[in-house]
Amino acid sequence: MRYSEQFMEHIEYAFRAFCKIVLRHEAMNAWRDLKRKEEREISLDYLMSEKYFEPSAMDSYFEKQEKQTVFLVLGKEVIVDDEQLARALSRLPKLRREVLLLYYFVGYRDEAIGRLHGRCRSTINSRRNVALKHLRKEWERLEHEEQKANTI
Repeated sequence: MRYSEQFMEHIEYAFRAFCKIVLRHEAMNAWRDLKRKEEREISLDYLMSEKYFEPSAMDSYFEKQEKQTVFLVLGKEVIVDDEQLARALSRLPKLRREVLLLYYFVGYRDEAIGRLHGRCRSTINSRRNVALKHLRKEWERLEHEEQKANTI
């Protein structure tokens, strides 16, 4: 099917009009985004002139900290920085502590932990949930003991 010259010209004009509308709306969106960004962001030069601060941060992942506790789980060292968490973990039975440390600190899944202990995934999952409840009770007991010690 052949289209007439007049119809083809009409199609070209309509397409040009459509493109102009799309470009105009994209320009409006770009200006709106720039204005929004300008309203919400502050220049780093402005911050540096107003207050002196160090514009960088140092991570302390590998620095020795004084209050680190090391647990040995299946030949792997697990370092716990939080003193209260380490005390609460040390009060747990060995199997519950191992399940929590392997899952949350080493990154093993329930299936892998189950293979290590000769149990199925659902058993490890329920043991982990019981261990979390036990850990929560130990944590609360430690907080209560600290509050008691502070009031005396």
